[in-house]
Formats: sequence, structure tokens, C-alpha cells
Amino acid sequence: MTRYLLALTLLTATTFAAQAQQEGPTPTQALVAVDSKNPTAPTIADVTVKVNNRPATLSSLTPVHASGSQVAILIDDGLRLSMGRELPALRDFIKGLRPGTEIFVGYMQNGRVITGQDFTTDLNAAAKSLRMPVGSPGLSASPYFCLSSFVKSWPENSGSSPKARFVLMITNGVDPYNGSTSIMNQNSPYVDAAVKDAQRAGVAVYSMYYSDAGIRGGRASFSGQSYLAQIAEGTGGTAYYQGNGNPVSMDPYLKQFQKAISETYVASFMAPGGRGMVQLRVSTKLPKTKLHTAAYVNPGAQLQE
Repeated sequence: MTRYLLALTLLTATTFAAQAQQEGPTPTQALVAVDSKNPTAPTIADVTVKVNNRPATLSSLTPVHASGSQVAILIDDGLRLSMGRELPALRDFIKGLRPGTEIFVGYMQNGRVITGQDFTTDLNAAAKSLRMPVGSPGLSASPYFCLSSFVKSWPENSGSSPKARFVLMITNGVDPYNGSTSIMNQNSPYVDAAVKDAQRAGVAVYSMYYSDAGIRGGRASFSGQSYLAQIAEGTGGTAYYQGNGNPVSMDPYLKQFQKAISETYVASFMAPGGRGMVQLRVSTKLPKTKLHTAAYVNPGAQLQE
């Protein structure tokens, strides 16, 4: 009995110690995208970090290196067939990524992402895997169902080290499961869920608006673009769109996305653990410079060694 009580006491003490360690300050990383017209690269001294509205010490700020990044292109399979004219630009974008970058090409169908490949560093093979969208109206069901499903089961990378994660969604952004696309109905629980799922997975979500084979123009464009902007703002990405119509060419936006990836940094700091996600704010006093990061992050998240 004495030995049993002693073992139970030691187990209890170990459990409490582990919980205390988990709930204490936890090394955490987050992606910070630098949008700047200033040639000066930011340093630790230039960036201010707040966690849950309290100042946090930034221990490192390092550029995302090519071999430490994963880029997933998710294409809505319900897009208009005119999307086919953008395939050459998409192929050039993929082949122009920095060598060592892992790329994934998938199509959003019926609430999930369909693909015939895993993440790969073979950029030419990934470029060849691009195809025309099916062009059936509403085939994605909801792009936000697809995004949530994908980030929650993010495919394993080729190595064991953590990698910075980026998503580029090409979609009209409309959430048909939230009902009317009226300006008075722009609070979607499915968009909110997708934001949270991407934040938990440490994924920066970028998007390009392109019209669906069935729903296009007017209120639908406004609604979809509004949701895509919400996803971008919550995860530290950017939503690219041009008025209410399709872009004349995706090439300028693809170049902006490529630049954003190459100018993203991994910020390392301490965050309180054991209480779910924490609020994150970053800022800088560098002139002509804006920083973008996820609104909430998971304590303990590791994105790059």
C-alpha cells in the first residue's frame, strides 16, 4: 500500500508539473509578411509584438527559406471555363518558385480538396498537373468547407522539420450555405470556422477572386470578396481582386503572391500556453512598411527550425 501511495504521489506530481509547464511561457512562432517599399529589411529592433495585448519579447526574426516553405494552390472546380486561359500563368508561377519550395495543387470539390499528388519539390511536375476546372456551378459546395478540411489534415511534408505554410485559393469566395449574398448577411459561421482552423494550423491564406460558372457579378462578387478578405485578414494573407469582375490577367497577382512568400519572416517569441489560441499583434516604425500576421496563433507553434 505504501509503495502504491508513493507511486500515485509521484505520478500526480509529474502530471501537475507537466500541466504547469504547458500553461507557462511557451516558445511560439508565427509568420509575418512584410509589405514594404523600403529596401531596408526589418530586424528584431524594428518589430513590436503584443500577445493578448501585452508586450512580448521577440527572440528572433528570420526570413522563410525556400526549403522551409510549403505552398498549396487550391482551385475551385466550379469556376468558369474561361479560367483555362490563366493556366499558362499559373504554370509559370509554379516553375518560378524558389528551388526547394514544396508545392501542392488541388481542386476544391464537394467540401474537400481533390488531388493526385502530395507536396513535391518537383516544380515542373506540379505545373504539369494543372488542369481546366470542371466548370459545374457550385461544385466546391463551399470553398470554406474545403479550406477547413484541407488545413485540418495538412499533408505530411517530405521531411520531419516544420515548414512555413501558405495557401492560395482561386475561387469566387461565395458561401452558399450561409444563405443570401445580401450586404446585410455577411456573417458566416463557416467562414469564421475556416479562419480558426487555418490559424490553428499556422497557415497564411491568400486568395484570388474568379467567378463561378453559376454565381457571378453584383452582390455575389461583393459577398465572396468580403469573405476572402476576412480569411486573409485573420490569417495574415492577402485577398487579390479587381472590381466586381475577373482579373484581366492573374499574372500581376501571382507576382505579388510570389513576392509576399519571399518577404515573409518567422517571428519567435514566448506565449502563454494551456489556454487555447492567443491574440497576436505586430507593428513596425519602419517607413512605408506594413506587417501582416495571423490575428490568433497556437502557443507552441513551430514553423521553421
